Amino acid sequence: MTQDEARFWMVHRKVRGGKFKIKHVEKPCPVELGQELDVNIIDICPSGDGFTRIRGYLIMVPKTKPRDRVKIKILQVGEKSAIGEIIK
Repeated sequence: MTQDEARFWMVHRKVRGGKFKIKHVEKPCPVELGQELDVNIIDICPSGDGFTRIRGYLIMVPKTKPRDRVKIKILQVGEKSAIGEIIK
């Protein structure tokens, strides 16, 4: 999924007769490619990289550990997560 495409969430709503109506709600990505952010690393991934969350969106940052406060640049944006690198 590219940066220009929107993310969609499915919302289920019960309607008459016990059936569910599915509505797709657009949810934009909270970060953009090349964006610089100041973040707090909250935990580590199974791969050993540190990660943080912005509005529920996962951002992985290699070579960090929990409780680090770093400035990052977004290198890659995906559907559910992004990858950033430390800048100084």
